[in-house]
Amino acid sequence: MGFVASAQRTVCAAMARAMVPPPPPNITRWCEENIEFDERSPISGEFDISRFEFLREIHEVLSPEHPCREVTLRGSAQWGKTVSVIQPTLGAWHEYTPLDSLIVHPTGSAASEWVNNKWMPMRRQAPGLIKVFGSGRGENRDNIFNQETLDLNGSLKVASSGSPADLTGTSRRLVIMDDLSKFETSDKGDPEKLAESRASGFDDAKLLRVSTSLIKGTCRITIAYERSDKRLFNVPCPHCGFMQPLTWENFKASLEPERLHAAHFTCESCRSAIRHADKERIVRQGRWVPGNPHGDHPGFHLWRAYAPQRDWASIAVEYAQMMGWTRLEAGSSTLTEAGGEQKDAAKASKTATAKPIKAQVEQVFWNDVLGLPYEQATDAPDWEKLRDRAELAEPGTVMDLGVLPATGFIFAAGVDCQDDRIEVQLVAFGANRRRWVIDYRVIPHHIGDDEGRAALNALLKQEWRTQLGLRVAIDILAIDGGAYTDDVWSWAKSHPWGRVIIVKGGSTENGPLMALQKFDRRKDGKVKRAQKRAFNLNVSSLKAGLYAHLGKEDPEERGYAQFAVGLGDEYYRMLTSEHRVLSRNKAGVMTSRWVLVEPTRRNEALDTMNYAEAAALRAGWASNTDDQWDAIAAERGAAPPDVQPDLFDGALVAPAAATEHNDTRAARPASKRKAGRLSDLLRKQNG
Repeated sequence: MGFVASAQRTVCAAMARAMVPPPPPNITRWCEENIEFDERSPISGEFDISRFEFLREIHEVLSPEHPCREVTLRGSAQWGKTVSVIQPTLGAWHEYTPLDSLIVHPTGSAASEWVNNKWMPMRRQAPGLIKVFGSGRGENRDNIFNQETLDLNGSLKVASSGSPADLTGTSRRLVIMDDLSKFETSDKGDPEKLAESRASGFDDAKLLRVSTSLIKGTCRITIAYERSDKRLFNVPCPHCGFMQPLTWENFKASLEPERLHAAHFTCESCRSAIRHADKERIVRQGRWVPGNPHGDHPGFHLWRAYAPQRDWASIAVEYAQMMGWTRLEAGSSTLTEAGGEQKDAAKASKTATAKPIKAQVEQVFWNDVLGLPYEQATDAPDWEKLRDRAELAEPGTVMDLGVLPATGFIFAAGVDCQDDRIEVQLVAFGANRRRWVIDYRVIPHHIGDDEGRAALNALLKQEWRTQLGLRVAIDILAIDGGAYTDDVWSWAKSHPWGRVIIVKGGSTENGPLMALQKFDRRKDGKVKRAQKRAFNLNVSSLKAGLYAHLGKEDPEERGYAQFAVGLGDEYYRMLTSEHRVLSRNKAGVMTSRWVLVEPTRRNEALDTMNYAEAAALRAGWASNTDDQWDAIAAERGAAPPDVQPDLFDGALVAPAAATEHNDTRAARPASKRKAGRLSDLLRKQNG
């Protein structure tokens, strides 16, 4: 015998369920229900908030129900900001309410990278995203930058800061700006302000800024963080319980070149060591503490020391590599510290492998590891002080004009073209970011004249002698293609692109030091082969880096620059002719630019130094391993076996004074030496 349910009761129950408000949005809960790290991750398995306790409060202020309108998140690179903050915020908001959202990336390629390699893989496997957006399988690829929800009550727009048109149109209640520091102002306006304006129509909108830092003074994320309440994550001392943030200054004080594996923090109260083994426990007990209670919105700074993916020794190792304290030999898993003691690289750094490690630039370490803005040099040292360092040095401590050092180096030339002359600077670039200025020449002809081209051709054929008498030709030359472009290209194409490259200074303050120039493609879509030799330069960073190194006075210090005797006063005046000034542009954004310190100063020596450095970078100056530098030093630190001094060689060291490398190198015929290891490296570098 069956019973029929009451129709009225069924209808009322359904109405009651429909009227029950949804549970409050909880981004942390969303992460736990939707994120699972695969085996490729260093922390595989389901998301566990106890390992990321610092995320809990960040998630809380990003909730739609939290009253704050803006949130700033500044931090190191590669600790999971995208997968644990940006994408869960999008997922939780769209799951909770009808919503139009916007995420802005610095470039179109960065936007495509995020969609294809981060957003879509999570959308295809996270239940919360599948429920809202669908799996995306078989979706029209033309619409990946404008994705609608399945019930058509919301949408996600992905835009580039470089395209103002993408930042106009519909209002957006949730706006996320990823990699904010890399946003560049255009003549169409400031992309940060344009993105903010998309949310101006909503009282309950949320603006999230996320980025690593870049240059101090103009860094967008740091400017936003400075006006926030500046929260730092405090953790308890495992010995006395005193709460304190983990700071770089505290960590740096414990670093010893011979004991990098023992790097640690020190308690500010009891002075006991806080070691990496304590990290997981103290992070679980940590809490955010505002440093600026009068800030106008929540701002968080988080760097690599807190992330569970990396150990503290890896931070010490990366700093030591930047400072030149350590070396990791290619093809070896052993890290050799400055004192000669060898440690297992796997213990010293979880990411250290047999793969050669590229030399780090100071700014990269400061931005990507510490998450802090890098303070660039703004002024050059006094030109007279630089001159006297060479001209008044003790005899034998600096080189004569036109003489190369008897050590490992890349011999590069930087060329600048003027109306009536060609100016050339010759510089040797060695390991540990050192450089030696060999000569500075002025060719009194135009690049379009036969005489000018012939002089440059002769320069490439000429050989210079090292202090031990070994003859070496220029390895690579970089010539400015910003002026007289057709003439420059016409001459450059007569030489291999592994030997001659064309450079052009860019106006950007961000981005890499060198980037291939973009050209119109052929009808078949391929870039013209000859055009692969041209590069845009970040001259602002090059100048700042050079001036920082010029201020170093210890010849053994990383980045030290040595000058040959006899370069002349005008050379030093040109080299130090500019300084960096900060100003607001028409859009109200802080920018920096380099200007002449005096209207009458010329700057060709500064420009040609930048071009020579670009050539050296192209040849591997910043990427050679210690083993590669050793090979170059063995080749170029030797004396030729058949040195026959002539009347002009009185200052040369006798072959008997050669280093211990001579016995093996000297036995090689001169023709073989010229095609030695450095030539092989350059060929590999240029493909």
